[in-house]
Amino acid sequence: MKRDAVTGGGCLVSAAGVVGAVWLWGASDRTQRHLGNEFENNGQDFGAVLTELPFVFLAGAVVPAVVWGLGAWLLGRHRRAASATSSTPSDLHA
Repeated sequence: MKRDAVTGGGCLVSAAGVVGAVWLWGASDRTQRHLGNEFENNGQDFGAVLTELPFVFLAGAVVPAVVWGLGAWLLGRHRRAASATSSTPSDLHA
């Protein structure tokens, strides 16, 4: 796999992770309770948004990118090992 394809795939996976993590966090009952979806906005707390959202954003970006990079590294390592064992140097036959 070309390096540009691996990099582009990692960026796409990271972007999808951010969108998915933020959407899942925003749709949770706990977050909805903090944002004021109770009777007459009782219990509204925007501090939860300011403290939790950056961590959700970073986790959504970093975790998929690390998994993607680890998979690309293992796949490249496996391919290099397979090509090294299948090719025989001509110096050994002389």
